[in-house]
Amino acid sequence: MASFFLLIGTIYVAHFARFANLTVVAPYSSMSFLRHTLSPGMVGHFTCLPAISDLSFIRFSTSGYTRVLLNCFAFHVCFTNKILFSILYFFSFVCDAVDGWAARKFNQVSTFGAVLDMVTDRISTACLLVVLSQVYKPGLVFLSLLALDIASHWLQMYSTFLMGKASHKDVKDSSNWLFRLYYGNRMFMAYCCVSCEVLYLILFYLSENHTEKLTDVLATNLQKISILSFLIATSLVGCTIKQLTNVIQLKTAADACVLYDIDKKHKQ
Repeated sequence: MASFFLLIGTIYVAHFARFANLTVVAPYSSMSFLRHTLSPGMVGHFTCLPAISDLSFIRFSTSGYTRVLLNCFAFHVCFTNKILFSILYFFSFVCDAVDGWAARKFNQVSTFGAVLDMVTDRISTACLLVVLSQVYKPGLVFLSLLALDIASHWLQMYSTFLMGKASHKDVKDSSNWLFRLYYGNRMFMAYCCVSCEVLYLILFYLSENHTEKLTDVLATNLQKISILSFLIATSLVGCTIKQLTNVIQLKTAADACVLYDIDKKHKQ
C-alpha cells in the first residue's frame, strides 16, 4: 500500500512537471542528441544518420517509442499484475516528460510530434477507460467518458484548423470563463488532467472483481479518513471539472463548425 501511495504521488509530480510547460512539444530525434552530446569528430562517423532522422516516422523519438511499448505491455498484464501495470503506466508518462524536455532543449519542436504526442495521450487514457468499463458497473460511465474525451478533442482540433488558429489551446475569444481558465491557466489545467489519470489508476487499484458498483467503491472509500480518501476526493473534483470542460469544448467546437458552414454558404 505504501509503494502504491508513493507511485501515485510521483505521478502527480511528474504530470505537473510536464504540464508546467504548456507548449505541446514534438518528439526528439536521436540524431539531434548525438549532435549535441558527441564531439564533432565523433558525429562525423554517423554521416548516414541525418537523412534517416529527417524521416517523419523516425522523428518519433526513442522515448516516444518506449512510451508506446510500455503502454502495450502494461495493458497486457493489467489484469494479472496491478502493481506492474501502474509502474509501467507511470513510466510511460516519464518518457513523455523526458521527450518534451529534450525537444525544447534541443529545438526539436514540430507539428508532427505535437500530433503524435496528443494521439498517444488519447489512446493511453482510452485504453485505461476501457479496462475500467470491464471491472465496474455500470461500464457505460467509463465508455461515455471515453467518447466525450475523443469527440471533444477531435472537434476542437478540427474547429481550430477551420478558424486558422495555431493551437487548439487558443480560446481567448471564448465567452465561457471556465473554458478560458482551463486552457489559459497552466496549473489549473495540470490539476484537472493529473486528477483524471490519478483517479482512474486508483479506481483500477481498488477493483477486486468484475461486479463492483462504481458508486459503492467511491462512497466506501470517501467515508474513510485516510490518504487514499483524500486523493480520491481531490482527484474526483479535478476530474469532474475536466469532464465539464470537455462538454463545453464539444459544444463550442461544434458551434464553430456550424458557423463556418453558414459563413461559407453566405460567401458563395
